[in-house]
Amino acid sequence: MLKLSEIKELIELVDKSTLQELEIENEGSRLSIRKASPQFAQVMAQPMVMSPSAGLNMPEVTVSEVTTSGSAGDTAVAAPDTSHLHTIVSPMVGTFYRSSSPDANPFVNIGDKVGDKTTVCIIEAMKLMNELEAEVKGSIVDILVENGQLVEYGQPLFLVKPE
Repeated sequence: MLKLSEIKELIELVDKSTLQELEIENEGSRLSIRKASPQFAQVMAQPMVMSPSAGLNMPEVTVSEVTTSGSAGDTAVAAPDTSHLHTIVSPMVGTFYRSSSPDANPFVNIGDKVGDKTTVCIIEAMKLMNELEAEVKGSIVDILVENGQLVEYGQPLFLVKPE
């Protein structure tokens, strides 16, 4: 379990960064930090609840227990089978952009046909704009991240149905 001082430090780091959300699993506990809307903020933790003074723009924090045991009779929604799809992943840590500028149309949309050299997005890292190509010929099935979202190395960005 994280110490309260460590949680406070993580809240401050997320609040000062461009991250919108952070999730950490540690020793059977899960910590989820999400930035609140500018109008109000709410800080929640389980088993204790903390609330900042009204008007502060602090991220929302939720701590919950993680259970790893389950029985064969448990019902769960099965994830769709994506084994036949090609996943385009981020080659670096940076900010994901669907278009070359805020006014421009997105490079690709769901259903668009792409070639292996088709630019699908831009990853901004250290003020450098890096164009990412599809790497495969096919059609875009899903876009897994939002425009302007921070992405990590190896994070899935697009699902492509190869031709």
